Amino acid sequence: MEVQQFYYDNKIVKKFIIATMFWGIIGMSVGLLLAFMFIFPGITEGISWLSFGRLRPLHTNAVIFAFVGNALFAGIYYSTQRLLKARMWSDALSNINFWGWQLIIVGAAITLPLGFTSSKEYAELEWPFDIAIAIIWVAFGANLIGTMIKRRQRHLYVAIWFYLATFVTVAVLHIVNNVEIPVSAFKSYSFYSGVQDALVQWWYGHNAVAFFLTTPFLGLMYYFVPKAANRPVYSYRLSIIHFWSLIFIYIWAGPHHLLYTSLPDWAQNLGVAFSVMLLFPSWGGMINGLLTLRGAWDKVRVDPVLKFMVVAITGYGMATFEGPMLSLKNVNAIAHFSDWIIAHVHVGALAWNGFMTFGMVYWLVPRLFKTKLWSVKLANTHFWMGTLGIIIYALPMYVAGFVQASMWKQFNPDGTLTYGNFLETVSEIIPMYWMRAIGGSLYILGAFVMLYNIVRTARQGSSVEDELAEAAALQPVTRKRTVGEAYHSWLERRPVKLTIFATIAILIGGMVQIIPSLIVDEYVPVISSVKPYTPLELEGRDIYIREGCVSCHSQMVRPFRSEVERYGEYSKAGEYRYDFPFLWGSKRTGPDLHRVGQKYSDNWHLNHMYDPQSTSSGSIMPSYPWIVQDELDKSDIENKMRVMQTLGVPYTDEEIENAQALMTQQGTQIEKNLYNDPDFVSSYEADKKYAEENGLEFTEMRDREIVALIAYLQRLGTDIKAEDLKQVSTN
Repeated sequence: MEVQQFYYDNKIVKKFIIATMFWGIIGMSVGLLLAFMFIFPGITEGISWLSFGRLRPLHTNAVIFAFVGNALFAGIYYSTQRLLKARMWSDALSNINFWGWQLIIVGAAITLPLGFTSSKEYAELEWPFDIAIAIIWVAFGANLIGTMIKRRQRHLYVAIWFYLATFVTVAVLHIVNNVEIPVSAFKSYSFYSGVQDALVQWWYGHNAVAFFLTTPFLGLMYYFVPKAANRPVYSYRLSIIHFWSLIFIYIWAGPHHLLYTSLPDWAQNLGVAFSVMLLFPSWGGMINGLLTLRGAWDKVRVDPVLKFMVVAITGYGMATFEGPMLSLKNVNAIAHFSDWIIAHVHVGALAWNGFMTFGMVYWLVPRLFKTKLWSVKLANTHFWMGTLGIIIYALPMYVAGFVQASMWKQFNPDGTLTYGNFLETVSEIIPMYWMRAIGGSLYILGAFVMLYNIVRTARQGSSVEDELAEAAALQPVTRKRTVGEAYHSWLERRPVKLTIFATIAILIGGMVQIIPSLIVDEYVPVISSVKPYTPLELEGRDIYIREGCVSCHSQMVRPFRSEVERYGEYSKAGEYRYDFPFLWGSKRTGPDLHRVGQKYSDNWHLNHMYDPQSTSSGSIMPSYPWIVQDELDKSDIENKMRVMQTLGVPYTDEEIENAQALMTQQGTQIEKNLYNDPDFVSSYEADKKYAEENGLEFTEMRDREIVALIAYLQRLGTDIKAEDLKQVSTN
């Protein structure tokens, strides 16, 4: 049999490893800054692009798509070539994948702090980046499939199955969730609204965790753990069950993020059922990974690579046990909107993704540079720093979550809330926020230790960018199953059929959940008094989105006695009919805002945005002086309303033509309301006089951003009337 010589492309792997470390440090540093903002809310006071609401999506995107994304590309490009005994199909596509991905990350790092965001969790980037991501992802997939076609290894190893499922599913999720209509170069509106948008978003959001943070890393686990332990995978049959059951079940679980909301009950219950079932394939994968180390546990004691991987797999097991538990309605009623979810997410991110990445990089770099790890002692030091960092981070967040849930729901004997002031809860958990910051600091210091160790390792080695390899050419075989050949074994040598079956498996759940919600009108009852936002309110809503207010405030009052008592009448599906996108939120650092309209005066909102402590003693909300001072850009309002009209919002052509006048009229009324505060009058008039005397430009209050934001906040939850509640209940 003729043996062919060829070269593995190590250069692309090294590029992705460098990017992984670089963006990892940046993403974690932004996260640490955010953690300290809970303790020192004025740490970046007055700097709009460093405010919490704008940096929070930068942190999540940097950690998920820059750090973890580059890591999975590094691992996939290295392992795929060796599993298929072939160089990547196209060096050009490899480089397009790398440089395109980095440019998207840089674009995100610029635009998100500037406030260009769609506000959708893990999909905040605006429409030009969505198109770019789709193009680069297709380039990656084409390269992967092209390499499979020219492979020299007949059967496809289990890691390749997970890589294929990742490519197909992420493409589907990204495209469906990011259907939007552009308004301008960096502004668009989601094609879906309210309840429909929430379902599509969390179908995407949950499965972004599943198919970007989980399935590719399971593929890496199936490759790198056996390599590091020098042991075969524990069970081939278990890997088959693990793969097919995981990708089929995972796609159904998204609605468990929306329990007790305005989402239809059938969708909520479906999400709960499949989330509970998800425990079995998830733990099947964990067991397969840990039992691969049978006979090699003595190595774990001394090998930092295996230490990281063991904790990573254990973290995966813990997170995938907790996920189904959190999907149970009685548990979710306690945990949702609290810091418990923050703890849950970071156990998965820091332990599973972070530690698996660290272990993989510690294993790869010495082999890529033909040397030994510069310091095993430093790697072990990093391991213990990271492990302690995770513990010190997560445990206080669990405590904070329990404290929040308990205080939010307690009643006095007379039926009033024991802690009626939301800020009482915030004050109680500040010590836990200190502990989180300490744990995060320890974790990132460990990453710096690793960076130093890896750089020294690379410098002492020699770079081999094209690694010589040899393997026999792939011999043609019959397409039919041979006698005695297992069906799955036959499927493993049919990459196209395997891809088609995986695609069908993931499409079923998505179609069953999403299609009915889009075509059955009864799921979103029409409430006659719910009207579209006025032009000024629409602009105010866009400012709310720009500033990331949804990161800290929900707009969903659940049907619990404690929430109705605290916030007002529970939320109805029909109220969100004109919300493009939905803004239900995932976390309550501050109180829910769905019924905040007309609850406070316009002056209160102005003072609250300028100096939150002046209206809410003990608040950890940062100030937003630029909103109070900056002129409102009204130039796009007609385009925005036309896009909304296209999406089904009943704006008339006359309303669109008169948008500027309508905004001035409503703004003038709010300005008059503000004159009720003597302090406002004296300050405002003094500023105006100073501007006139010094020849400076002065923006009338009615034309400032704060007035638009006040208009939006005062509208929230005010449309629904008693007769509408009766109408909805009879429906």
